[in-house]
Amino acid sequence: MSRRYFSSNSIVLLVVIGVLKTKPITPLKHLLTYVLLLMLEGVCLAQTSLGVSDLSVPTKIAPAYFGPNAFPVPDMMTGRTSSEWKLEVYADNFINSTYGPSEEYTANAFVRLTAPLFTDRVNLVIWGPLVEYFRIGDKICKDRRIDSTSPVSRTISGDIYISTDFMLLTQERHGIDISVRTALKSASGNDYSNARYYDNAGYFFDAAFGRKFTLIPDRSDLSIAASGGFLCWQTDNGRQNDAVMYGLKASYRYKGISISTEYSGYVGWERDGDSPMTLKTSLSSRHGDFVLSIGHQVGFIDWPFHQFRFGISYIIRRQ
Repeated sequence: MSRRYFSSNSIVLLVVIGVLKTKPITPLKHLLTYVLLLMLEGVCLAQTSLGVSDLSVPTKIAPAYFGPNAFPVPDMMTGRTSSEWKLEVYADNFINSTYGPSEEYTANAFVRLTAPLFTDRVNLVIWGPLVEYFRIGDKICKDRRIDSTSPVSRTISGDIYISTDFMLLTQERHGIDISVRTALKSASGNDYSNARYYDNAGYFFDAAFGRKFTLIPDRSDLSIAASGGFLCWQTDNGRQNDAVMYGLKASYRYKGISISTEYSGYVGWERDGDSPMTLKTSLSSRHGDFVLSIGHQVGFIDWPFHQFRFGISYIIRRQ
């Protein structure tokens, strides 16, 4: 346990030191340092021991034993950061593909804000399901060891994620786009007793490599990207689950119409319900500063859900 803790803390701390030692000190570097220190605090929180470790006892703190928003597969990066502010609002509906909608149904309002931090190459991104409504039946309650003898339905709040995204290399100068991301999950989600959210912090680091191929100048292009990373969350018996993240993505754009497909997931070391795999497909249409989109996500292995998404985005042009 101590070896993994040292490695995770050191990565964030070395980045903080590097930012502080780089001259000149600008407002951007002050802000980056502040965000990184907050993430370091979250890393330490996520690694606080909760008790005596017992590796022989499965924790059941994993995607297969919770609702769809407790341990989601993060959306991939494409290798680039955004030069514009962007506010996205989505309505999500989840149906459990194993038990059916009569046993588990979830709906939520999802919001994501992307903000460039004084430069196009650094973004602050905040996202999460702000409000969730769920309904679960008797069989779900029994299989997830929920202390209820009747169906449960209610409205609760969800977890919030915050990340700092850095674009390291650009295709224009280096032939490939490369970006890295450090992200922290809050412990704001409610209703652990009904297996909706797990009441502890988590974090992840990942990198994405992408390239765009122009098919028709100014009209049509094809983009591909691959990603990998490390994701961690605290379990309930004094240890943490570490997971390897992976992903592949392809996007096609013709004028204002875009379609994308993403295959992504992660594999935890406990190997007990902690290896979700998903396939996400989305279609979007841009109209001026607004983007309308629909999407579908299907989960495999340890994320047994179908997600249907409808959303609108507003892009704030920078002067």
